[in-house]
Amino acid sequence: MSLRIVFAGTPEFSLPTLQGLIDSKQTVVAVYTQPDRPAGRGQTMQQSPIKACALAHGIPVYQPLNFKSPDEQLIFKNLQADVMVVVAYGLILPKVILKMPKFGCLNIHGSLLPRWRGAAPIQRAILAGDITTGITIMQMDEGLDTGDMLSHHACAIQPKDTSKILHDKLALLGKTALLNALDLLEKNELNPQKQDTSQATYAAKISKAEAKINWQESALVLERKIRGFNPWPIAFTEIAGQTIRIFTAEALEKQVTEKPGTIVEITPESVVVATGEGTLRLLEIQLPGKKRLPVKDVLHSSKILTVSGTFN
Repeated sequence: MSLRIVFAGTPEFSLPTLQGLIDSKQTVVAVYTQPDRPAGRGQTMQQSPIKACALAHGIPVYQPLNFKSPDEQLIFKNLQADVMVVVAYGLILPKVILKMPKFGCLNIHGSLLPRWRGAAPIQRAILAGDITTGITIMQMDEGLDTGDMLSHHACAIQPKDTSKILHDKLALLGKTALLNALDLLEKNELNPQKQDTSQATYAAKISKAEAKINWQESALVLERKIRGFNPWPIAFTEIAGQTIRIFTAEALEKQVTEKPGTIVEITPESVVVATGEGTLRLLEIQLPGKKRLPVKDVLHSSKILTVSGTFN
């Protein structure tokens, strides 16, 4: 048996699942993705990765601004989907759409619900110091990630995982989890579980302002922020009136008496900075107008980092 599937997704996170569906026994009858938008310095119109993949495989693509109009709802209804698979689509689906497919709409969410409902579950898990996250396959309802859970698939967060690394792990895990859920759906073997709302946490959208380093915080917290904000928006600080972006750092237990933000040591490989608790070893940074580089290379080419310097 092959299910008629409508797929909805937009960013890179959605790609493994769409490709997995295309390669499976299932039939992807249409793809929904957000409208093309201007991007880059030239602000040229750019299609989503999902649109590019769908067109390459000859799958019809729809890009409505929303599903409010009767015309858009009729188009969706005429697709006669058995199920809609939603992965980081970015548009709210009204009740009328959620109810149209025979088996409703399944969502791949990048956390172990009910922990980290919302827009940025991957980043928030790293920022909070979680050691485990995962994928939840969820039956969508009208709430924000509040639907019944169909399956949980755990993934360890390694000490050096950035948001990008964890994103890629979960994207692949999501594909496997979804294909397994569809097999169980065909056999009527899914076992929906209600979420425990008392355990819910909210993963608010990440802002650029959050990425500014506050040296009063502990080295451990700052190290997590640097990983959590990589690849976007990238943690940053200032020294001598210039903005420095920090890509890689390591928390050290060594306690110092210097004011937080003070450079306390420079080694051939790194710069060590005082924090509110412990010290932070900077390993990879970017100076204004320059490439991202290991600190050792920056030390060879610039005098901005000195033992007398202080970040703010």
